Amino acid sequence: MIPSTPGHLHVAALSHAGMSGKNNEDRYSVKSFVLSKDDSRPSVFALVADGIGGHRAGEVAAELAVNTISMGVAESNAKTPVEILETAVHAASHAISAQSAGKADEEGMGTTCACAWVIENKLYTAYVGDSRIYLLRGKHIQRLTIDHSWVQEAFEKGVITVEQMHGHPNVHVIRRYLGGLQLPEVDFRLRIDNEETEEESGHNQGFYLDPGDTILLCSDGLTDLVWDDEIQKTIHSKKDLKSAAEALVTLANERGGYDNITVVLLSMPRLKEALNKKRRSSARVFFCLLPVQP
Repeated sequence: MIPSTPGHLHVAALSHAGMSGKNNEDRYSVKSFVLSKDDSRPSVFALVADGIGGHRAGEVAAELAVNTISMGVAESNAKTPVEILETAVHAASHAISAQSAGKADEEGMGTTCACAWVIENKLYTAYVGDSRIYLLRGKHIQRLTIDHSWVQEAFEKGVITVEQMHGHPNVHVIRRYLGGLQLPEVDFRLRIDNEETEEESGHNQGFYLDPGDTILLCSDGLTDLVWDDEIQKTIHSKKDLKSAAEALVTLANERGGYDNITVVLLSMPRLKEALNKKRRSSARVFFCLLPVQP
């Protein structure tokens, strides 16, 4: 792909260390491209990584993940997004494992990752760990990812309730991460309906985004303290994505800010914006020509 500025989506991103005094071990990246010299379709790739490990090892792991995955996507031809994402995430996990080998201060380091790749108006996701991706459409919010955590597994098995998940002693115990001895299973379930099956979620890659749709990627420093409905209301109430990102981080910090907080917001242009752009540039408005899923 070829780097391109500006991208075809509205973007805002913010990362904060939180209020506990701990080092910020979150990392993120947002990059825009066109697919090739012969294919001018636009693409935006975003990634959030939440590092784990002491002695600053977590930030090393998160940085490696962001750089390795972003490079893998940028150097691809974008023809097979799911396969490209899986290869890039596995390469990052291997790089983290190799970096920590034999180093006492980096032993056991790892990171989560949550990736969102929008090609024209098609969304592809990949994730490992408990960093999340949300879709906001109108006044509704949908969590597209499923946490790889102890509390999520306990809830699915009926051991604890939804209410007990919040603030549970094992809330930060994750079941998958990048950097282990074995490559992690990359999750491609893109859950657009809480009632759908695992197989149905897996078939949602390439989901069509509507004009005005917003994608949120975030670390658990936000979602541990701000609930999904509050995230939706906060974003919906702000005049732009920058104000929304700032408000989300502020709200998490006002409630204790016990962890690092990172938010990345991507928004599809609204139809009126796109039509105005088309008149200025005589460019094709891609999302008016492609079908939209119900």
